[in-house]
Amino acid sequence: MNRTQKSEMVNQLVSKMQKAKAFVLAEYKGLTVSQMTDLRRKLHTSKSSVNVIKNRLFKRALKQLSIQGLDEYLKGPVAFASCEVDPVMPAKVLVPFAKENEKLKVKAGFMDNKVLTAKMLEEISMLPSREILLAKFLGTLNAPASNLVGVLSAVPRQLVTVLNAIKEKKN
Repeated sequence: MNRTQKSEMVNQLVSKMQKAKAFVLAEYKGLTVSQMTDLRRKLHTSKSSVNVIKNRLFKRALKQLSIQGLDEYLKGPVAFASCEVDPVMPAKVLVPFAKENEKLKVKAGFMDNKVLTAKMLEEISMLPSREILLAKFLGTLNAPASNLVGVLSAVPRQLVTVLNAIKEKKN
């Protein structure tokens, strides 16, 4: 690979990193081709992607973007997983896959200008999906109104029950 190809590859990586809401670095040493294909397929279904890039080129891209703190994780074969849509999707795919395949090791990540450790990524992967969180939030917002309607409708209901009881007692 000559210099122009390398600089072009770094530029492509920089643009991909700028578009990504988050990315995760993982060591894939020892994975078979079928396991790697399975990982790519799972990431693709979650609208994420994975690339294998030389560490030197990745360091150059990090330097261009002024991202610090990830150099220590760039040792050995490292895969770069990113997502432009949902920032937690790479972690949600990689962490369970790493539990199934011991040879894949999640090293670090980057989200909102912060370096994330493997433990942080594991915690992020356990979060419910965005849709579930929004549904819970809407349920919380809706609860006071529902409770108010229940309380206000209880008064006429109790009045009808008392009147019905008086009617039955007189009969």
